[in-house]
Amino acid sequence: MDLASAYRSRRVAIVGAGNVGSTLAQRIAEKNLADVVLLDVVEGRPQGLALDLLEASGLVGHHRQIIGTNDYADTADSDIVVITAGLPRKPGMSRDDLLQVNGKIVLEVARQAIAYSPQARFVVVTNPLDVMVYLVWKATGLPSQQVMGMAGVLDSARFQTFISLELKVPPQDVSAMVLGGHGDLMVPLPQYSTVCGIPIPELLDQATVERLCDRTRHGGAEIVGLLQRGGAYSAPSAAIYKMVEAILLNQSRILPASAYLEGQYGLQDLYLGVPCRVGWPGVEEILELRLTDAEHDLLQRSGDFVKVRTEQVLQQLM
Repeated sequence: MDLASAYRSRRVAIVGAGNVGSTLAQRIAEKNLADVVLLDVVEGRPQGLALDLLEASGLVGHHRQIIGTNDYADTADSDIVVITAGLPRKPGMSRDDLLQVNGKIVLEVARQAIAYSPQARFVVVTNPLDVMVYLVWKATGLPSQQVMGMAGVLDSARFQTFISLELKVPPQDVSAMVLGGHGDLMVPLPQYSTVCGIPIPELLDQATVERLCDRTRHGGAEIVGLLQRGGAYSAPSAAIYKMVEAILLNQSRILPASAYLEGQYGLQDLYLGVPCRVGWPGVEEILELRLTDAEHDLLQRSGDFVKVRTEQVLQQLM
């Protein structure tokens, strides 16, 4: 980080002004973390949302610049680009049903954003997540550590919530870990999920643990089914915020994120959810946990699934 960049205001570009993107913009501004550029293809929407957020600034006490735009030129020199653009799931749809249509959107977004912010870190949120991150990495040509996906933080937060509800303890006392692809083959890790340091298999019977793991795997679909129109946005935006904060403040936090694997966990040339150390460089380090044979097999299965779909979409779109 050079001296000039250290003293200028940090800037986060959010591409996609839907519920996730607009809520993330609010979180970033209200915590005075960075200036925000909110971009969307729909004329008027990002401008209206930005003005609404600005009009709240005196009431909530932030002084951040918030720009709403349809022009990528306004995102120039962003430190982080968050991609939430894409079609959301509808009831009955899987994340993978969105493969081709969102792939085209994400490729276009990545190519335009990198042209104006060639040194940015990219955080991808669009589903199907792990495949979309790979496309952004390829489209931008950035080092793999500067491109990552938000999934594990959200999945782990859902697991944390379900454990908290089951045991009737504050969620702050619960630490949860979920690896693998952001989909039905994600891999919750009970042995690394604890309440005040106590692994949950020592507090819950096996059947209950499995039930909570299964609910976590389908946590997004549960909300989509309840809402009927649209999906989750409060928890996803909070999860993205944690990653953005870790990067901008160079916190070197250990967070589960979709990162590029080069042999870790026996997996090669794909993006998948794993525990990472996240700071200003992006993914500073990938941590390899000791997994049981069963957990390793589940992670391998999840990785194989993501790998096949990544290769499929690469053939179709690139």
